[in-house]
Amino acid sequence: MSGEKTILVAGTWDTKDDELSYLSEVIRGQGGQVLSMDVSVLGDPKLPTDVSKHEVAAAAGSSIQAAIDSGDENTAMQIMGAGSARLALDLWREGRIHGVIVLGGTMGTDLALDLCGALPLGVPKYVVSTVAFSPLLPPDRIPADVQMILWAGGLYGLNDICKASLSQAAGAVLGAARAVEAPTFTRPMIGMTSFGKTVLRYMVTLKPELERRGFDVAVFHATGMGGRAFESLAGDGAFAAVMDFAPQEVSNHLFGGLSAGEGRMTHAGRAGVPQMIAPGCYDLVDFVGWQGVPAPLQGRECHAHNRLLTSAMLSTEERRTVARAICEKLSGAKAPVAFFLPTEGCNEWDRSGGDLHDADGLAAFCDEIRRTVPDTVDLQELACHINDAPFTEAVLAQFDRWIATGVIQR
Repeated sequence: MSGEKTILVAGTWDTKDDELSYLSEVIRGQGGQVLSMDVSVLGDPKLPTDVSKHEVAAAAGSSIQAAIDSGDENTAMQIMGAGSARLALDLWREGRIHGVIVLGGTMGTDLALDLCGALPLGVPKYVVSTVAFSPLLPPDRIPADVQMILWAGGLYGLNDICKASLSQAAGAVLGAARAVEAPTFTRPMIGMTSFGKTVLRYMVTLKPELERRGFDVAVFHATGMGGRAFESLAGDGAFAAVMDFAPQEVSNHLFGGLSAGEGRMTHAGRAGVPQMIAPGCYDLVDFVGWQGVPAPLQGRECHAHNRLLTSAMLSTEERRTVARAICEKLSGAKAPVAFFLPTEGCNEWDRSGGDLHDADGLAAFCDEIRRTVPDTVDLQELACHINDAPFTEAVLAQFDRWIATGVIQR
């Protein structure tokens, strides 16, 4: 079919030839095209692939013999991961592929995260893995728009159970390649962090106002993976400015919650992206609700959002620690930073009389921010709650000033 989408099918063709061939057959049977890539080390596929293992190793500045001579399977697969990532990006830039599917166990999944992570947002990425949805997968290595399916019953050889997973995956990646509306960034993008409207509400006002000014707005759910996606795009320069108003993942990382990684709140600054900062939900640590309260967080006031997610309050001294960490992260910013500090509360439960309000803890946090905020940061104290109108009014006023002075480019 002329103009049909081509899917990169990658895996260890020496040990999983049957499974990868089956994936390829399903894609072709649905009218798609396949470009095959072999990332094996020791063996060879039954038939030559479009991209050989030797080409993959060479793209990493190495060779298959060097991978073998290392005597270490981890080292060998990291060579193949690096090479496959570089080649996949080249193939996409050349217009030769429109999506990718990678199959594997722990080894193949490790490599798949490298390969998929090299491709930009909007390129369909599908991983068929024996460890899909597993805690083995670190949030900071999972691409923002990757899709995964559990490779059930498929560790060795084809059967009716694993064919169900493989055929769905093949259809999904081809369908995504046909249907995807990739980002065009025809309007400058503002990256914003938040939670649901029950706890933080500023985006309800800000999003239409920013759109009226000619900007697009992407709001990221700051529960670990959302923050990871936000940081990745900020580091790539996808945003004209960021409104990072829910840095709770910093608290999570410090105190064992749902972390977005050590680099949270650093990528925009390093990339020279103007930042607007506010401490929405800084005082809470999220943890997996159905696992019970972790030992270090027991004995505190908690709020159960649902059966998946519960938040625990931080102590006064822990809030000071968070304040110092935030200020340290902002100290290296290469573009202007405005910090909005609402002194009457930073989430809906953190109001006078609210279930999770701690006046002394809030005062201590504000005091530590004042004490440690870098001289390069414009600190704006607001005698209001983060969910009240004066907060969004102050943000929009600063935004308009930055547009007028050229800090934010349309």
